[in-house]
Amino acid sequence: MNNIYRLIIFLPLFMLGCAPNVIDENKVIQKIDRLDMNIFSRKGDKIYNIISPNSIYDKVKLELNLKKTTISIFDGKIIKYIINSDSSKLRDNNKVVELTGNVELRTLNKENDLLYGDYLFWNIKDTKYELIGNVRFENKNIKLNSNKAVLDSDDIIEFFNPVKYIIKEDNDENKYEINSENAYYNINTESFSFSAKDKRVRSIIYF
Repeated sequence: MNNIYRLIIFLPLFMLGCAPNVIDENKVIQKIDRLDMNIFSRKGDKIYNIISPNSIYDKVKLELNLKKTTISIFDGKIIKYIINSDSSKLRDNNKVVELTGNVELRTLNKENDLLYGDYLFWNIKDTKYELIGNVRFENKNIKLNSNKAVLDSDDIIEFFNPVKYIIKEDNDENKYEINSENAYYNINTESFSFSAKDKRVRSIIYF
């Protein structure tokens, strides 16, 4: 993880040196069109790719602001997650990524799980993805709504109070519903578990 940290600190220099259409290098704000940037580890493994049709780099704040961002997260040579958003920001020497507006995180497992929200905070050092605001999880079998979700490096998504979980039938009608304080989804085993500290887990069965 320290290798990633050192690589990202020097990312602005690498990016600005390779962008063919940076406007006026003497200005504090530099515009970058059609950004398509790959980030590699010291061993040469691709960590992630960032694509944006329009970006601005602030040399004073050391921030990169991107529009219509697509981030592909790699695990070896395989894409593990794809994240889309209306806009994003790389700050704190590019150790922190913030995505805002219509955030969509897609896992590339066989269920193609989709996680939506208003805002996503990603600390590169901790490899943790925190999604806040109108969080919705969905695949072909289930729907879940909550206020907040955290996806950690162990491929467990934790959903925070309140949690509403619905199992869908083949005709997409609701079959079974659970209301809980917290829920945990294991991406690898595609299984859910629920917990409640102060209240009982409430279930509703539809016939």
